[in-house]
Amino acid sequence: MDIEEKERLARTKDISPEAIRARLVAARKSVSMQQIEVAEATNTKITTYNAQEIRGAPSLSVMRYFYRNHRIDFNFLLHGDFVQLPLDVQEALFAQLGSE
Repeated sequence: MDIEEKERLARTKDISPEAIRARLVAARKSVSMQQIEVAEATNTKITTYNAQEIRGAPSLSVMRYFYRNHRIDFNFLLHGDFVQLPLDVQEALFAQLGSE
């Protein structure tokens, strides 16, 4: 997969709620987690996390969790920047982004 394809899938530079939602869902699925598991890991109510995912507006605690535990940083979630991510993380994310 070339850089242009990755940028298209990650919707790089797209900060719309829809793009953020797609990246947040891909992040969750790339680490094989259900919404309830992310909610529990971040001490968030499932309805609150679900709303964050639907709205494409993750909280700081959710973004911090993905960064500290899964090496998926704020730059990717909010802006689609992926070049700084480890290759194994990129592969897992693009596998999910490509399946949508």
